[in-house]
Amino acid sequence: MHLQDSVATMARQYVRSIVSAVQRVSMAISPSRSGLNAEHKIISGFPEAATLARWICQSYRFHLGVELFRQADEAGESLLRMLWDHEDAILCCSFKEKPVFTFANEMGINMLETSFVALQDLSLDKIFDEAGRKALYSEIPKLMEQGFVYLPGGVCLSGMGRHVSFENAVAWKVVGEDNNVHCLAFCFVNWSFV
Repeated sequence: MHLQDSVATMARQYVRSIVSAVQRVSMAISPSRSGLNAEHKIISGFPEAATLARWICQSYRFHLGVELFRQADEAGESLLRMLWDHEDAILCCSFKEKPVFTFANEMGINMLETSFVALQDLSLDKIFDEAGRKALYSEIPKLMEQGFVYLPGGVCLSGMGRHVSFENAVAWKVVGEDNNVHCLAFCFVNWSFV
């Protein structure tokens, strides 16, 4: 029985990786970049996406004392569009024992080499190596106390296992109107494949 479950899990991961690879290839060769517009349409079709975008930006401003965008516009859909188009990879993961990704902007999806639909199959543990996990976990108490932490540059892994370097990152708690922490957000600055 355990062997059947293991084979089924491997088969699902294989199919997801094939679908993700086909999506990346189609986006790369499509001159209109319609794949990215489709991803944004999926996101903008959920009212929760606009709410999450507002919480991400408000929490960033509250914890760091500066705006996430140079020109902040609190008007829902345009704020979601600005978050989606942000030049750095912005990722959100659940605030649970095993954090999984729940949102990424266009750059975040590109960095993780995944699709918006397959994003939830990636956990925070999977993108960091042992040293990266230790560095992140050593900062969790500080993150919980002050609401944000700066992380030094380093290397993480995409969903396809490729190494991704980043200049630095910032992590912050995303708090909703109910003052509960809904997720953790990360902004990876100047990332590139190595």
